[in-house]
Amino acid sequence: MKHLITTLGPKRSDELGMILPHEHVFVDLRTPDKPGYAQGNAADVIGLMGPEIARAKAAGVTALVECSAVGVGRRADILKAVSEATGFPIVAPTGIYREPWVPAWAHVASEEVLARWMEDELTGEIARTGVRAGWIKLSAGDDGITPIEAKILRAAARAALATGAVIGSHTIRGRVVADQLDIIERVGQSPRRFIWIHAQNEEDFEINLALARRGAWIEYDGIGGGQSDEFYVERVLRMLDAGFSDQVLLSMDRGWYDPAQPGGGTPRPFTYLSEVFLPKLAAAGVNEATIRKLTCDNPFRAFAR
Repeated sequence: MKHLITTLGPKRSDELGMILPHEHVFVDLRTPDKPGYAQGNAADVIGLMGPEIARAKAAGVTALVECSAVGVGRRADILKAVSEATGFPIVAPTGIYREPWVPAWAHVASEEVLARWMEDELTGEIARTGVRAGWIKLSAGDDGITPIEAKILRAAARAALATGAVIGSHTIRGRVVADQLDIIERVGQSPRRFIWIHAQNEEDFEINLALARRGAWIEYDGIGGGQSDEFYVERVLRMLDAGFSDQVLLSMDRGWYDPAQPGGGTPRPFTYLSEVFLPKLAAAGVNEATIRKLTCDNPFRAFAR
């Protein structure tokens, strides 16, 4: 039986409802060499993010996927503390963000060492926190994959093959995603275990369709952000009309506690999808069963193993 691997242990599909596949509780977008990078007190994060999680639960959200990988402030210990304080499951990542956020140790590590590190976090725990990683989060630059990013991606494909974990990548340009799929296929991994994060930022919708045909998950995760709700409704409808309802993920890329900001900054609520966007999707003719597929079934299938 497949489970979602969370900070509160493995969860079955019948224990969950709506899952947000791309959100953040704690993020530091400064590079790791900056003073104070990723430093934060768990009690402060609970104080800021606890009420946001409570509001999300009241809006029907049952779990969220944390997307802060190594390089952008991953703190599994803080995720665990927030999760336990709120009784809310969070899916923590292994993996490394793109340049220039790649830490020095990853530059010198071999592909084999990186693959083993990810596999260990996916099957054991992250840095003696008691948190088991649930998935692999990566990134690639807009201008193409650098050699270090390619090495990390090959290592991730090896770890994914060994564990069944999904790989998700913050990649803006569809042509770069196509290169990423080529790389993981050469390692033996299927595009069906790859999530194109931020697919909405590719202006050419035909590339969304082309990579969906290759099997990749297409994630529209900026809902309530830069583009209008109408833009997202149109993209979702076009994906559904093309027969890809089983490969679409919806999220907001919201939160979060930022240690670079006084008091952690001002979080954006995790409720926009439930309270604002989904009613618009329903008004556009998407039925309740399909909305459940997009918000409950698909994220579970994408991340469960």
